[in-house]
Amino acid sequence: MEHLNRDQAPFSESIWARIDAAAAEAAKPLLTGRRFLEVEGPFGLGLTALEVGLDDYCRAPESHEAGAVVSKAIAVPMLRKSCRLSTRRLAAHLDKNIPLNLSEVEDAAEAVARREEEFIYFGQADFGLEGLLSAKGRKEVKGGDWTNMDQALDNVLTAVTALDNNGFHGPYALAMPPTQYNNLFRHYEDTDLLQIEHLKSVCTHGVYKAAIDRPVVVDSHAGVLILGQDMRVGYAGSDGIHYQLFVCESLVLRLDEPEAVCVVTD
Repeated sequence: MEHLNRDQAPFSESIWARIDAAAAEAAKPLLTGRRFLEVEGPFGLGLTALEVGLDDYCRAPESHEAGAVVSKAIAVPMLRKSCRLSTRRLAAHLDKNIPLNLSEVEDAAEAVARREEEFIYFGQADFGLEGLLSAKGRKEVKGGDWTNMDQALDNVLTAVTALDNNGFHGPYALAMPPTQYNNLFRHYEDTDLLQIEHLKSVCTHGVYKAAIDRPVVVDSHAGVLILGQDMRVGYAGSDGIHYQLFVCESLVLRLDEPEAVCVVTD
């Protein structure tokens, strides 16, 4: 962990443990992709690119030509956000047991978590990275007004059926925008059954509220989240007033089966 420079920070491992815990607790509620996608790694900071697919000839060679076998690779983004820790506040905590304010660390961890979610769902087209909502080959079904309780279930069942007919038999996860997610906490008429519990019986891999603009149903075989370095906090120096810290991680979605994703369009 030399790149994190933690051994250069003028505070103890117990303080680092507090910082790590604050960052993890702040980020966890925002990280939905990690809850239903398989996660592999971490493989280390040096993982800057990931080979995908199979090696193949770039074109069939003529009889007089040598063949050229080419592999495909995708970049592994590094996500980073700077933050600070007051030298005076830390001294007050150590000397007088005043509660330690780690709000900037928490804010930085949340920023990194939101960017991770953005890469998982939307990708980054300029760098050839696909997300669940943008992948070529994804399935799409037309949605309706989810304030109508029957409409939400009907759309999800249509999406699940489309994936099932395409050879992807689950388990399935459902992610959706906050407004549609919040509307699921309603009881069916004359029952104690919440609509979200009904959908969880269909999407047994979970139902999640995410920062996206339309619902998506994902088969568990769609892809894998590859971690280079998992989310950690590092030390960048001090200006005498603040200790300069940063939250960082590196990861990429390897989308193996884009046909295992079904987006519910507007």
